[in-house]
Amino acid sequence: MIKLTRLNGNRFVVNAELIRTIEERPDTTLVLVNGETLIVRESMDEVVARAVEYGRMIRAFSP
Repeated sequence: MIKLTRLNGNRFVVNAELIRTIEERPDTTLVLVNGETLIVRESMDEVVARAVEYGRMIRAFSP
């Protein structure tokens, strides 16, 4: 799970494994595997960095 911020300033958490695509148009837009679209304040690079860190954390705890 990664923490992100909606354009209105509300913070929320999303499962990084459910992100299908991330685009900057100009706001950062995430499309999830279920087709839901989320627009966030973070840059595309920041979302990718958080998703990568999440993946590393998950693999560190896997047997």
